[in-house]
Amino acid sequence: MSEELFSEPEIETFTFEVSEGDAGARLDAFVAARLPGVSRTAVKRAVEDGDVLVGGRQSKPSYKLRAGEVVEAEIPPPVPPELAPEDIPLEVVYEDAEVVVVNKPAGMVVHPAAGVRSGTLANALAHRMGVGYQEPGGGEGDSPSPRQQTPDNRHLRPGIVHRLDRDTSGLVVAAKTAAAHENLSEQFRARTVFKSYVALAHGVVKEDKGRVEQPIARDPRHRTRMAVVRGGRPALTLWRARRRFRRATLLDVEIKTGRTHQIRVHLAWLKHPVVGDETYGEGRDRNVQDPALRAAIAKLGRQFLHAARLGFHHPRTGEWVSFNAPLPEELAALLSFLEETG
Repeated sequence: MSEELFSEPEIETFTFEVSEGDAGARLDAFVAARLPGVSRTAVKRAVEDGDVLVGGRQSKPSYKLRAGEVVEAEIPPPVPPELAPEDIPLEVVYEDAEVVVVNKPAGMVVHPAAGVRSGTLANALAHRMGVGYQEPGGGEGDSPSPRQQTPDNRHLRPGIVHRLDRDTSGLVVAAKTAAAHENLSEQFRARTVFKSYVALAHGVVKEDKGRVEQPIARDPRHRTRMAVVRGGRPALTLWRARRRFRRATLLDVEIKTGRTHQIRVHLAWLKHPVVGDETYGEGRDRNVQDPALRAAIAKLGRQFLHAARLGFHHPRTGEWVSFNAPLPEELAALLSFLEETG
């Protein structure tokens, strides 16, 4: 098995080559067998959602593999056995018996992964919630039940059902029970969850609104990045211009899919990369001609991307609930600078 990591360690893409001995195996069973702690049900859903590719192409869970084929799987990694609850302050926007909505700060990793075992949102939620459970489908059809988190079962996953990049701030919802986890996961899978971001893009975007429907996959030339790639995973981003400045445009961005780095990749594809994005910015931050603006962007120390609004059906009542998170101080300060200088 070979494993390649993105620079932001909460995002992992696993790459496997099919051996002669594995020829004829079902795709979902093959991937699940190589990711201990990730259920076959979760893998099957990932395959159906286009997050598992065979030779760069989407396939069915029942696809029979051939020797020599390469399988790429983008699946949230299982929480490692050594995950420890940590008393990390969290800005809780909403909480009840089923869910908790948190305003994640920039710089915080969501899921533990290689090289990052502490200080994550998962560590903080494990401490706050004090519970864990096996992911639905983890026991070949057995229905999981919530269990108290103890030193013997800390490998049980906190109920995080989606993620944000390390340097993206904003709203994240986590489930506190197995039933809520299953319900929220299905809502994300059905794309009924509303996710809206605020992004500051380089350059003046002329149109008032638009959409980018371009497939995303690992960049074949830069393996630690994502890119618009023919045959990649389907991805749809909607955007609307909120305010134009002389050198940048403030956008409201809604994503209908949740691909890795989706907004950053799609805006870069539009030639309007996110301000402060060193990975996809193509050097635009450093090439800003105005020295004062260039210094302000450098001081920002992160990408200008914030998950401002989140809406979903409450897993117990079915009622539509929505939440808002204001811009962090550092993003608001940059906007104030732009307003003052044009």
